[in-house]
Amino acid sequence: MPVVQGVKEKVHLPIYDSLTVRPKEQLKDAEPSSTLKFFINVQRKTKLETNLQSASLLPHYNTFEARAMRVVISDLPPEYPDDVEVQVYGVTCGNDPERRVVRTDLQRLMELLEEALADEDKEVIILVKNGVEVEPGTSDAEEVRLSLDDFEAALEDLDRLAPPKEQIIPHNGGGTFIGKLIYNTVTTFYVGEKIMIQMPTWFFPAGAGPYSEAARFTTHGEPSPTATFRFAEPIFIDRQQNFRVEIEIPDADAQKTIGQAYGPLFIWVVLDGYMTRDVQ
Repeated sequence: MPVVQGVKEKVHLPIYDSLTVRPKEQLKDAEPSSTLKFFINVQRKTKLETNLQSASLLPHYNTFEARAMRVVISDLPPEYPDDVEVQVYGVTCGNDPERRVVRTDLQRLMELLEEALADEDKEVIILVKNGVEVEPGTSDAEEVRLSLDDFEAALEDLDRLAPPKEQIIPHNGGGTFIGKLIYNTVTTFYVGEKIMIQMPTWFFPAGAGPYSEAARFTTHGEPSPTATFRFAEPIFIDRQQNFRVEIEIPDADAQKTIGQAYGPLFIWVVLDGYMTRDVQ
């Protein structure tokens, strides 16, 4: 439709962009640096990930008044790869126990660890033959007991391929990856090359996401649109003016553990406000 000359409309139209970590991949695969960048790389993204069409620019000759900013982090259970080999050492069951090495993959290791955590004795018993877990009924198989210490040692050997401890027991109501991220990062909003606001990420609650009174979900703030940070005065983005948001991880150790997080994981930055555009 043709543009109506000299007539503009102002609509409540937030703009958002996200960093996406695919299932069985780590955050460091999606962003290897210590700075997570938003509104810069918007190509080949779905509508779930961004509603921008051009990097760091508003569509056409629109202008935008940013009234609030929020950081939304998904709370999805991680999925682990089945092509990462892990060696875990256990003890055979019986009168004469011996140490045995069991070769498995990371996905199966985490499944066994979950079973051990749910067990009263904090251990799991599997059948092993030639160093590989086998099905019940396999001849010449022997029982091997794996304890929490065995799992911990196996994960330490994986080094950077191991998940952070906050993901090992997801949905435990505390010590989650969301807390790890918001308390170890600094978020900066740039318009042009000018810093409009810079604060630790906990300053920008999500105001969105699941909520459970049984403490089985963790959210970055109460899931209400009003429970987020609002600018004292609107921040104006002019037509064809560059803007971006960066979430920086200043500490090297925190960067290492945060980068080891497995997907599926979404980190959205939302600029909530009013878009002024041509009427068509």
